[in-house]
Amino acid sequence: MKITKDIKYVGVNDHEIDLFEGQYIVENGMAYNSYVVLDEKIAVFDTVDARFTHEWLDNIQNAVDGRQPDYLIVQHMEPDHSANIMNFVKAYPEAKIVASAKAFTMMAQFFGTDFSDKAVIIAEGDTLSLGKHTLNFFAAPMVHWPEVMVTYDSYDKVLFSADGFGKFGALDVDEDWACEARRYYFGIVGKYGAQVQNLLKKAAGLEIEKICPLHGPILTENLGYYIGLYNTWSSYAVETEGIVIAYTSVYGNTKKAVEKLAEMLKAKGCPKVVINDLARCDMAEAVEDAFRYSKIVLATTTYNAEIFPFMRTFIEHLTERNFQNRVVGLIENGTWAPLAAKAMKGMLENSKNLTFTDTTVQIKSALNEDSNAQLEALAEELCRDYIAQGETANKNDLSALFNIGYGLYVVTSNDGKKDNGLIVNTVTQVTNTPNRIAVTINKENYSHHVIKQTGVMNINCLSTDAPFSVFETFGFKSGRNTDKFADCTPLRSDNGLVFLPRYINSFMSLKVEQYVDLDTHGMFICSITESRVISQTETMTYTYYQNNVKPKPETEGKKGYVCKICGYVYEGDELPDDFICPLCKHGVADFEPIE
Repeated sequence: MKITKDIKYVGVNDHEIDLFEGQYIVENGMAYNSYVVLDEKIAVFDTVDARFTHEWLDNIQNAVDGRQPDYLIVQHMEPDHSANIMNFVKAYPEAKIVASAKAFTMMAQFFGTDFSDKAVIIAEGDTLSLGKHTLNFFAAPMVHWPEVMVTYDSYDKVLFSADGFGKFGALDVDEDWACEARRYYFGIVGKYGAQVQNLLKKAAGLEIEKICPLHGPILTENLGYYIGLYNTWSSYAVETEGIVIAYTSVYGNTKKAVEKLAEMLKAKGCPKVVINDLARCDMAEAVEDAFRYSKIVLATTTYNAEIFPFMRTFIEHLTERNFQNRVVGLIENGTWAPLAAKAMKGMLENSKNLTFTDTTVQIKSALNEDSNAQLEALAEELCRDYIAQGETANKNDLSALFNIGYGLYVVTSNDGKKDNGLIVNTVTQVTNTPNRIAVTINKENYSHHVIKQTGVMNINCLSTDAPFSVFETFGFKSGRNTDKFADCTPLRSDNGLVFLPRYINSFMSLKVEQYVDLDTHGMFICSITESRVISQTETMTYTYYQNNVKPKPETEGKKGYVCKICGYVYEGDELPDDFICPLCKHGVADFEPIE
């Protein structure tokens, strides 16, 4: 398989394997990827599983066409990628081995030698020239072993991403990428979200046209889609709005409650309900669902004064992978001493940013009038935001006004061709008889131009669960040349404008009644045509954003200035008076010296 003119695929497909890493079901097998870069010098990227030695060496022999490889690049020492290092050395004794110092330590453990006579030790920022191809090395510790390096070929603009962007499944099987990549990510890499985020920041500075992982297909088109999913997964953000119900049931009564709850959730507008019987489903699939959807209900029986074993195992899988940023509902069943809810909540007590529902359903043996009412209350609580987003919502709920403060808001508009949105922190209720809202927007923003022409906008009151990605999308890019809603299916209010499907506690549709010119800014005095309360989550204030959402800039050992809005670091003795932050487009007034 030719990837570029100079890069060839020499990996193998494995259809003999049934469990990857001894635990993950792989009905469609696995691919162990390896690559050859042909230039004045030849580099081979990684080896394959021990069961495919000769097939792999044959592939290399055919690819190099009589030439001898100069380097073996070892990015990752897990045996499915490193098992054939010794066999490669025997076949090509003159070749050098290029790897991190930690990788060579592991080679001594696996093979009894660190290949010191052949070793080329690389670290962050090192390069290796093959001729016209220059390989740039980046450390990726704990993605998902400590020795991992990834490599960028600056000539062909190819990122060799090690286990990053990998998936289950052989390459000769046609299947959805996201499903198996998601299961692979959360099963194997999920614990290391912070480390993946660090790697994505490094990748953001590269011009990448292809991604070559060690498992799964070579990614060549729409790379923003794949990188975007990795950003969502590694930041533990919600990928898909919906509710997962994970349950165990001994005699069927808990199952009946779960099925009834699912019907209630669907009737109340939940866009997706997923049910996993933990005793029978693929546990990795259940874990994948828990990290994919926005809310989860855990339902189980009290068992030996604790919880049923499959539920305990499931929660352990979640917590060891840093489960966070979700709404959690609990259902317990017990004939004489229900303790399951307390036990489940205790297991999750160290997980970050979990919001437990006010309603906990308690079943004593079987559903009755009281537990049915609790199910109804739980469904109502879980679907409150879905109800508010639907056609049956209260569209005149003026308590939305109570969520206005010195907060942060997304103002949405439409220029007649596409939807737009921007972050503002200047929304004020100026009168209540009649209700009037003032919104002030910088004239340099495209939204100011659009709203002045159309006379309508929506104000989305951001809540404290909004991740930094929301601010990146709506605060650091211009709607004139960016479609900020390209990757989602937007919801619309009665005025036809977008309102955000999540991360808001309310929104208001506004009609401009008066415009006030404030020199650099324009103030729109507006009446309210629609207002909905979506959730009871607290409003995101500017202070909360600064303290809890905005990433802490990496300033250690650096001299210069840091942007107070987005954390961008300008290195230098003096900050030019006309400097504009390349990320959030704020000027020097929003920079402060690094201390």
